[in-house]
Amino acid sequence: MGFETIDGVSTLKVDSTVTLAFAVILLLIGYALKNKLKFLEKYCIPAPVVGGFLFMFITWAGHITGSFAVEFENIFQDTFMLAFFTTVGLGASFALLKKGGKALIFYWLICGVISIIQNTIGMIISKVVDLEAPYALLSSAISMIGGHGAALSYGGTFARMGYETAPLVGAAAATFGLISAVLIGGPVGRKLIEKNHLTPDESDEYFVDNIEDINAASKEKSTELDIIKNVSVIIIAMAIGSVLSGLISKLINMDFPTYVGAMFTAVIIRNLNEKFKFYKFDFSLVDGIGNVMLNLYLSLALMTLKLWDLSGLLGGVLIVVIVQVVFISLIAYFVVFRLLGSDYDAAVMCSGLCGHCLGATPSAIVNMTAVNEKYGMSRKAMMIVPIVGAFLVDIIYQPQTIMFIKTFVAGASKYIQ
Repeated sequence: MGFETIDGVSTLKVDSTVTLAFAVILLLIGYALKNKLKFLEKYCIPAPVVGGFLFMFITWAGHITGSFAVEFENIFQDTFMLAFFTTVGLGASFALLKKGGKALIFYWLICGVISIIQNTIGMIISKVVDLEAPYALLSSAISMIGGHGAALSYGGTFARMGYETAPLVGAAAATFGLISAVLIGGPVGRKLIEKNHLTPDESDEYFVDNIEDINAASKEKSTELDIIKNVSVIIIAMAIGSVLSGLISKLINMDFPTYVGAMFTAVIIRNLNEKFKFYKFDFSLVDGIGNVMLNLYLSLALMTLKLWDLSGLLGGVLIVVIVQVVFISLIAYFVVFRLLGSDYDAAVMCSGLCGHCLGATPSAIVNMTAVNEKYGMSRKAMMIVPIVGAFLVDIIYQPQTIMFIKTFVAGASKYIQ
């Protein structure tokens, strides 16, 4: 760690260990502020969002004044996200998946239809404000559902087609979406719960007969070796999943998210272990590790965001992303909540939908976690939303997005198979 002068600006260069320490400190500050400022608790604003935003505005102030800058070596963020999704997979027993099957499929289809509407919104606005199609699509499902990864991938493709600022526009749209996702998800869930006087139904057979029985903690205290085995399985599943995702990417000639491979590897390991008892699975330990990984991931992601990247949101692009946020807020509150049954689980799932339909699946989880901490656990939402947001929605979102590109972007067929 040290100061250097880069382009006339005093820049603090921070190595990976200190970057992680920054994230931890900001996370703790976020929890402290959330406990002190009751409106943050009231509106279910997640702690990593509070701390991350605080630092994001500090670095923004340094940027606009030209007085200082911070350059992070951020090597842990992707690993933490990978670890988090692995723990999600380890929590998914087939017995639970079968119980939530119909709700999972219904939620998946809803999210798929929403992704189509998002692209349609982008194209309609592009015609009204005379915005070129690539920029409209980059401000739609690509960035809202695909996040920064998809925005940079498709942005690079559009840049090769002659739209030079496409990567900048995609990154700016994804940044706007991520910020919006973690700001509106908690309040939407809270409003639905408060207005409809909803509470978690712990007498539901889904909760009692399945969740508690299948994930019940052993009465015997886990030994040191048990803990090592549980942690080792997480790491091994991450490694196997990463390799599998790489192989699948080559097979389908398209990026296949590493965390999806890790999550489904973990699902297989969990269910094989239930049958053959290779080791003593400790759900509470794995769940706790997952929560830590999620909070650290989001703290790192937000504190390293550059608000000045939003300068790419000009004119028609800004209109598109604002309409996307308004659309998701309204459809979650007025439509999806009712389609999902108008109960407590539906309200929590709507807070998650705001997360992964505007930002990323970790945003959905942290939104739902904030709501759960205040009002009570929705196990159904915590099982269904990660699976749909992390992978299943891509089955609909990716092909239809490619169809939109081939239909509205001249010459796209040469670059997109």
